[in-house]
Amino acid sequence: MRFEKGHKAVTRQHILEVASKCFRREGVSAAGISGIMGEAGLTNGAFYLHFESKEALVREAVGGALAERQQNLEEKVQAGVDLEGVIRSYLNQAHREDPACGCPSAALLPEIARQSVPTRQTYEDGLQSFVSTLAALLPEADSAAAGRRATAIFALMVGTLQFARAVPDVARAEQILEGGVEAALLLARASPV
Repeated sequence: MRFEKGHKAVTRQHILEVASKCFRREGVSAAGISGIMGEAGLTNGAFYLHFESKEALVREAVGGALAERQQNLEEKVQAGVDLEGVIRSYLNQAHREDPACGCPSAALLPEIARQSVPTRQTYEDGLQSFVSTLAALLPEADSAAAGRRATAIFALMVGTLQFARAVPDVARAEQILEGGVEAALLLARASPV
């Protein structure tokens, strides 16, 4: 059967999008090739026409999810959203309730730490881009301290979201998220050391 030109690239992108959501929803270890391909509406055999291994799929899916989050952040900044708005758009109930479409850091950090060096490097590259954009929203954005504070703020945001996802009580989760917003804003306003 012949396919239209570009079909393979479209199919590959579809697999990446499905895998990215599966990994963030279920975890890398729990999301198998069979489940991903089934959710994509494809056979297991089709997987190897597009990727050499699950590791390669993980690396590209993580990279794609980070790029998506980066684009989302840049769009917010271009629209004039300030640092508090960025923090609140990350630490909210909708993000808490939808890990499959959310930040790969909050969904996958422990598993990313166990991946190969190339996958971890892909993560680090995406993280650096996000943190740099976040640092530009801080006072004294050009300083080395802004980069360190932006990293700490993002780490606080990720941990807060993970913590809020772990508790079943929605009201308690909301308190956790709001506490994270307050702490991130305090850190953003703190004088650099």
